[in-house]
Amino acid sequence: MKRERTLGRVVGIVAILLSIVIFLIPFAFILLTASKTAADASELNFTLPSPFVLMDNIQTVLTTQNFLILRAFINSTTLTVFSVVIMVILSAMTGYVLQRRSSRWNPVINFLVLAGLIVPPAVVPTIWVLQGLGLFKQMPGMILVNVAFGLSFCILLFRAFVSTIPRELDEAAIVDGAGPLRLFFSVILPLLKPVVITCVVVQAVNVFNDFTGPLYFLPGNENVTVQLTLYNYQSDTLNQWNLLFTDILLITIPVLVMYIIFNRQIVAGMTSGAVKG
Repeated sequence: MKRERTLGRVVGIVAILLSIVIFLIPFAFILLTASKTAADASELNFTLPSPFVLMDNIQTVLTTQNFLILRAFINSTTLTVFSVVIMVILSAMTGYVLQRRSSRWNPVINFLVLAGLIVPPAVVPTIWVLQGLGLFKQMPGMILVNVAFGLSFCILLFRAFVSTIPRELDEAAIVDGAGPLRLFFSVILPLLKPVVITCVVVQAVNVFNDFTGPLYFLPGNENVTVQLTLYNYQSDTLNQWNLLFTDILLITIPVLVMYIIFNRQIVAGMTSGAVKG
């Protein structure tokens, strides 16, 4: 027993050290490079900056192309909020119905949900569909694309979590006169808080950090997102590494803060349905 406990501690220490190497060291490299001058940053060495010019680099990045990054943050935030809200509501309702009601269509729907996770997105057909709908290069079109890409993952999480909620709650609400919408939004949805937070954080990070989606489906400076601002500091002849890493640092901070705040809720939402469902 003592040997197993010691082995568990050793494994835990090794896991922590690996986490530091995998996550903290790259972040430290980003911070150090963002604090250097252009000449020092071009060497891409893991050394302390001399002089320390992080604030100057931040000011340069913020003012580039008439405060383009601020517009990008507004676009990315708008895109993330609307995409995640629609995604969570639709997936919660779909997961609830799939778990509670059995019909001959359930196998077909389950196949389509799994196909959404397995089948890779196709760029050219998606652009053709968006052009046909008049939504290409439009924010609503990109929102629909994000919802389509993330819906399957959220449905599976909600369906697994709904299985942990007793059916007696549904029956009691119906006896009290609750209709379908009131039953879901007043009784079921509040109980789904852990998995809602999980889906919100995971999908918000995915949408906020998405690079290829806005690149293909939302071109143009008026629709620029934070990930596309990285192009400002890269070219065929010159890479401004200090400004590039400063931009990366500014983009990373909101996502990092979100993960730190909601870390416990993310773990609870991911494990509850998996263990009990």
